[in-house]
Amino acid sequence: MKNIISFLAAIFSCFLSFGQDMAYQRPPQIIEDIALAPTTPRVSFNENYTWMLQLQTSPYYSVGELAQPELRLAGTRINPATYSLSRQRGFLGVSIKNIKTGNEVVVSGLPEESIIINAIWYPDGNRVLFACKESNGIYLYSTLCADGKAKKISNRKLNATLGGSVSWLNDTCFIIKAVPENRGNAPIKNPIPVGSMVQENLGKEVAARTYQDLLKNKYDEDLFEYYFTSQLVKITPQGEIEMSTPGIYSRISVSPDKSLLLTTTIEKPYSYTVPYSNFPATTSIMDMQGEIVKEILKTPVVVPAMGYDTTSPFPRNYAWRPDKPATLYWVEAQDNGNPRSKKVEIADIVYQQEAPFTSPKQEVCHTSMRFRSIQWRDDNFALLTEGSRATRNNKTYRIKPCSGDAPQLVFDLSTDDLYGNPGIPYTVKNQYGKYVLYTDKNYSELLMTSEGASPEGNMPYISRYNLNKKKNTVLWRCKAPYYETVVAIVDPVKLQVITARQSQTEPVNFYLKELKKRKEMALTHFANPYPMLEGVTKEKIRYKRADGIDLTATVYLPAGYDKEKDGRLPVLMWAYPREYRSVKDASQVRGSQYTFTNINYGSPVFWVTRGYCVMENVEMPIVGSDGKEPNDTYIEQLVMDAEAAVKVISDMGVGDPNRIGVGGHSYGAFMTGNLLTHTKLFKAGIARSGAYNRTLTPFGFQAETRTYWEAPEVYNVMSPFMYADRLSGALLLVHGELDNNTGTFPIQSERFYQALKGHKATVRYVVLPLESHSYSAKENILHLLYEEDAWLEKYVKNAEYPF
Repeated sequence: MKNIISFLAAIFSCFLSFGQDMAYQRPPQIIEDIALAPTTPRVSFNENYTWMLQLQTSPYYSVGELAQPELRLAGTRINPATYSLSRQRGFLGVSIKNIKTGNEVVVSGLPEESIIINAIWYPDGNRVLFACKESNGIYLYSTLCADGKAKKISNRKLNATLGGSVSWLNDTCFIIKAVPENRGNAPIKNPIPVGSMVQENLGKEVAARTYQDLLKNKYDEDLFEYYFTSQLVKITPQGEIEMSTPGIYSRISVSPDKSLLLTTTIEKPYSYTVPYSNFPATTSIMDMQGEIVKEILKTPVVVPAMGYDTTSPFPRNYAWRPDKPATLYWVEAQDNGNPRSKKVEIADIVYQQEAPFTSPKQEVCHTSMRFRSIQWRDDNFALLTEGSRATRNNKTYRIKPCSGDAPQLVFDLSTDDLYGNPGIPYTVKNQYGKYVLYTDKNYSELLMTSEGASPEGNMPYISRYNLNKKKNTVLWRCKAPYYETVVAIVDPVKLQVITARQSQTEPVNFYLKELKKRKEMALTHFANPYPMLEGVTKEKIRYKRADGIDLTATVYLPAGYDKEKDGRLPVLMWAYPREYRSVKDASQVRGSQYTFTNINYGSPVFWVTRGYCVMENVEMPIVGSDGKEPNDTYIEQLVMDAEAAVKVISDMGVGDPNRIGVGGHSYGAFMTGNLLTHTKLFKAGIARSGAYNRTLTPFGFQAETRTYWEAPEVYNVMSPFMYADRLSGALLLVHGELDNNTGTFPIQSERFYQALKGHKATVRYVVLPLESHSYSAKENILHLLYEEDAWLEKYVKNAEYPF
């Protein structure tokens, strides 16, 4: 009898290890109610701040919608029926509100069953342009703000495969990228091969990361050319005017004086190694009749070298100076785009050239580190920023463009130093309708908005920064118990602003404020979409790692929880590791304890309603010091991070150290795999859409720029796959069937599952049909929440398995 029972148990075990289809399940009602709660509308203001759009975001897709035809080409995914990006969220309803009177009209006249993928203000601020995705394409509709009655303004379909933005020429005319007309049917694949597919490399270094959805054959090339080809069309009140021959336009930009177009077109030969953004390209200047004035640059396939601070060896970042009628500026690397191959004192030079582009190029400025940006004012003043990823350092200088004068250092910051970041300079429109820096007449002061990071958390503010004294004077700062940000400056002299205010119990609402007069007027009155979370407490806690690094986490406790009466709770920790270059930066407090908790499908906060203590945004810093890269001691530091989090929640008396689960998405899933294979702290883990074998991403991952062959021990030690025989706890693996993220192929979860299964681990592998790296179908999301809830209930809250 004993042998028979053992035999039956073995057979049952085999059945459990096989894959199987499972009908969609639903989570407990409280979790489903939160997941399907209506979202707060998206808000947009016209430039005069006289009108406000309120856009209602669309709910989750259905699996049926995800099952619509989709082409995965050249690093992107498109819907061939509509010449647009696939899986593209939009808006289902929109209203327009008069800020002065408060009157609000619901926009009518848009086609039923369509979604708004973009809402664009006309330059005059009194009309709105809607790009609406219908069953067979994207069309444009326009409405006056005063009446909200939308009308179709063109029968031309937009080609939004490479972005469908509108380029304004004046208050009534604009340029679009349209689907060419009368172009015939799409290519049809020959089911019979006509030869083999061959790739070769003749002694060149082409080290590319593991990109997804690349071209694979000639048929893919034909599809790419067919669906990504567009035609520039001018839309006027009198009708449409075709401006150009068809081409694959990846970019168009109108000169400030509206006389010229800067265009970039993708050219053959296409690459099977990199996405379309690295394909051969031609950058040209075109006049408003569609004639090429000058060909600026032709580049071949560009594969930047591996390592920090590498870039294209060719001229890059072509753009119009916003303060000139038609002057181009661009950047040229002086080290062939690779600081490791050529040591230079000047890394980049910024050049400019005025129309008609016949005079020699003129140097604007140069940088010793890699060029980051220029914020223009005029010929007397601009801000130049250079930086290094290797050192995590950015420097911003005050410059006089083209003068040859020595730049004056304004900011010298670590990119990880949130406390020292003074914010973002305010910009205003100039005579060309382009945004330039706002300064006083002596160029001595900037108006700044900042997140206001501090040891107390983020407390946003607006300030004046004196460039001569290097002094920041705060004019207004949000106050507890609110988190309030300046989203627009209506009048910089009167300090009239629009803010977005929220608290732990109040969702984001918008206010018109006069800071000098200390007056405010509410512009919106959005209600709390989660009344079922009333009474849940939220606290940002601080604690230390064993080596002294300061850490934080946000702790949620169930409504009505009493530590003395209810005792210790099961715990769910959710985290995402981040790399830092210094202990000081890693120890800074991030985020705010006063924000409203918005919950999406990926949030762990659902489980506070199921009786868990939830720890969200658990800090897991990985710090490089003493010349070492952060990942050189990744496992040791990750374990210290986790031990500190377990200790603090236990010492608080609310968390049961014997019933703790951990989870994360993407790099957080990678973290989860490592924690369950290198510690015995957790009863269970949830790992969604992760990568677990770093030898499958041999040319870098996350912030790691060394290749596998340069640092094999790092790749191997960091891979939980290599330690599948050491799993402690029950692991739920989840992956989207069609993951599109660089490096997180579904095979990562498949192989990890097989390795764990081969070592008698308690593991479950769930594949969500048709989902990519982020999940979007209602059926899949509810099933995901069911799986996560069932896993936590069995292996954390009611843990009986003897791990």
